[in-house]
Amino acid sequence: MKKYTKITALFLAFMLMFTVAGCTSGTDESSPSPSTADGDGKAGTRTITDMLGREVEIPETIENVVAIGATARMLTYAGCADKIVGITDLEKECSPGMPYAYINSDSFSKLTGVAPGGVSGEIYDEALATLAPDIIFTSFIEIDQVNTMQAKLNIPVVALSYQGIFSDSVYDALTLVGDIMGAQDRCTELIAAMKGWQKDLNDRTKDIADADKPSVYAGAVSFRGGHGIEGTYANYPPFTAINAKNVVDEAGKDGALLIEKEKLVVWDPDIIFLTPGNMGLVNEDYKTNSSYYTNLKAVKNGNVYSQIDYNYYGTNIELSIADAYYAGAIVYPKAFSDIDFEKKADEIFKEMLGKPYMQVLKDNGNGFGKITIGE
Repeated sequence: MKKYTKITALFLAFMLMFTVAGCTSGTDESSPSPSTADGDGKAGTRTITDMLGREVEIPETIENVVAIGATARMLTYAGCADKIVGITDLEKECSPGMPYAYINSDSFSKLTGVAPGGVSGEIYDEALATLAPDIIFTSFIEIDQVNTMQAKLNIPVVALSYQGIFSDSVYDALTLVGDIMGAQDRCTELIAAMKGWQKDLNDRTKDIADADKPSVYAGAVSFRGGHGIEGTYANYPPFTAINAKNVVDEAGKDGALLIEKEKLVVWDPDIIFLTPGNMGLVNEDYKTNSSYYTNLKAVKNGNVYSQIDYNYYGTNIELSIADAYYAGAIVYPKAFSDIDFEKKADEIFKEMLGKPYMQVLKDNGNGFGKITIGE
């Protein structure tokens, strides 16, 4: 009797094994098994290399993630915002200056806060442990902090690292997120769209001789806080995208910087672009030093326009691309004469965010257009 019982149990176990396999297999016989592609990984996992060069073992299928360091932006671009279960407190505020957070405000405002936001690297260990996500995406922190976070929480941590608008690092970040989240098609499509805009902007302007280009300046930009007209940017990405003659580039520096205000008088650019969100600082200075502004050629000739601040908790890429098209239309009106800017901007927003955004910008005092200093 015991022998019969043992044989029966073995038979049932054998049949159960095939039943479970039949329920869990979603691939045909020619597809590779998702469990141990390298022979050493755990069942249902695979190893990827993140953007800090770290090898990270992650689940084959990702059901939920935590996004720290503005990585929710890339997840939104990838169409995966619905997988996010935790974000930073800063993103829970859903400011219109962070379009990816604003368009997801209904869900983001209700998510668990897992870090304050910013570049400190601080996280809320207890909240992360309670959420127990499949993986944590992070950026803006050093590799030692990433390794410590992963070891402490025993949760895979994937680091993203990117800069600029049309850069290889941006495209690599999208490709990595697409691979991890199973959104390869979406990210491939988005990268193609971005490269198309990049080519379009360059093709319209690359053959314009420097002698025929007006000189330009971007002021009142934000970096580590807001600034007046002296806050500027060398190799300003929207200007670089349209091959503009940025007067600041002759300084031989790169990125955000503060200039001596008198240097702008020396440069005296033909066109000035200012950030609407920092016009309060510019207008306050104008009250006590109006002659400084009225003596600038661009101010005299009414050639002061807006550039929307795209650096808010990292680069909001869709805003910077829209800035490039707007600057192109102002600096080279003939080259962009066939472009309806508002339609183009919303085309960019819909492709990257899934929704138009021009009206949101206008409603929040961040529309594109002429600026009158002192008003």
